[in-house]
Amino acid sequence: MEHVRKRPSMYIGSTGPKGLHHLIWEVLDNSVDEAMAGFCTRIEVTILRDGGVKVKDNGRGIPIDNHAKTK
Repeated sequence: MEHVRKRPSMYIGSTGPKGLHHLIWEVLDNSVDEAMAGFCTRIEVTILRDGGVKVKDNGRGIPIDNHAKTK
């Protein structure tokens, strides 16, 4: 994750509103994928006072281990 924090525009294309929209879309899309696969029954999206967004679901989560093909 540190490499993404150091150069966010390299990964999301923009550090402005379009980039934030893209990040939210990707996270929400992951939640919807979990729901469609039967692993999630609740998705909650909260717009925070500071302009941030929180996406929460009861799915399996995003794996943090290295993928077998990319090791």
